[in-house]
Amino acid sequence: MRWMMLCIAACLLAAPVAPWPADAATGENCRVCHRDVLTGPHAGIGCSPCHGDDRATVRNPALVADRAARCVACHRGYDRLFDHPMTTRSAERRFVADTLGRADGAFFRNQCGGCHVTGCLDCHPGGGHALARPRDAQCLSCHRGYFVGTDYHGRAPREDALRYQRGELANGETFLPMLPDVHAEAGMGCADCHSMASLAAGKRTAKRCTDCHTPDPRVVEHRIAAHQDRLECVACHAAWAPQEYGTFWLRFTNSPRLQSRFQVVTRQDDWVKSAYLKRQDAPPLALNEAGRVSPARPQFILYHSDFRNERVVGQENRLLAARWKTFAPHTIRRETVMCDGCHDNPRRFLLEPPHERIYRTRADGLSLDSFWDRTGQRIANGTLMEPERVRRMGVRTPEYTKGYLERWRDLTGDAGGSSRR
Repeated sequence: MRWMMLCIAACLLAAPVAPWPADAATGENCRVCHRDVLTGPHAGIGCSPCHGDDRATVRNPALVADRAARCVACHRGYDRLFDHPMTTRSAERRFVADTLGRADGAFFRNQCGGCHVTGCLDCHPGGGHALARPRDAQCLSCHRGYFVGTDYHGRAPREDALRYQRGELANGETFLPMLPDVHAEAGMGCADCHSMASLAAGKRTAKRCTDCHTPDPRVVEHRIAAHQDRLECVACHAAWAPQEYGTFWLRFTNSPRLQSRFQVVTRQDDWVKSAYLKRQDAPPLALNEAGRVSPARPQFILYHSDFRNERVVGQENRLLAARWKTFAPHTIRRETVMCDGCHDNPRRFLLEPPHERIYRTRADGLSLDSFWDRTGQRIANGTLMEPERVRRMGVRTPEYTKGYLERWRDLTGDAGGSSRR
């Protein structure tokens, strides 16, 4: 029997081998073994322009590691995406290094490594052989929660405790339904304002509001020179924004009660994340890097506790950062805030009077008197408005009263103009 098998093997080795049939269009024979079929704009180009030949074959030609060299051979200039924040995440890395990274040098790699660009296929759907232009679903796989994106479609993060995790799902997470952006309601997607070319150039957006919209002078707010000169459009037109006050990261070592103690969504290895308070309303205001009034929110008011053998080590709820950031909520609506939503509203400028405080953070063991008191807090990409300027805004001048009454007449339909425009 063994002799027979050896004879058969010898005959097979001696038999002439037929050449692999070549692809009629490209002259390649890759598809004899690889049954992948290209569709979309790359359907006619063959395999070797992307994957190379038998001398240098690349399994995934779109990776950051070699700056997607085979992709940018045709799509020139797009490798610059790899030098910008979506890939480098340099600001996030610095923040973690200054805060939680001191407690755990691997914190960023283990807890924050999922949302950064590793290659072209992160944004272009189709699994490599059915490439398509990026859709909102690809953007929102990273731009969600407290990173602007899901708010565009009216999705706000729910509280961390599992008892609040109910309702619809998006990207595996439940969300609180809110009013979406009017541009989303009109069918516009992320790429309509954030083109890949603009991102490759290092720009946050390819369009500003005034590239498409001209302020209607019939709207009373648009006729106020200070609004035109000193406010970003989103300062008034952002209807709401997700905000997280008091972000807690707790680390447990040798804690058998960890699983039963914290029934929260975010738990990784020995780390547990929760928040003191989440809000979905008009955010506070500050001055951005251009000196214009802009929405701002905590990123982050961050606390850390270290528990070992069920006992706290050092200070419990140690404040690591109280940093805010000006930003542009993607929750644009035609009608948002009344005049007194900003004027004579010191809380929106982190000047909350003590007698108006609802949340007693000191009594809860936190080291801030109030989340809306600027003491010990700062804006990472701008400045807080001077208290005297906030005070002047609250003065009810005749001009303010006139505009306020006109605004109400517009809302009730008693005037020719309307703030709905």
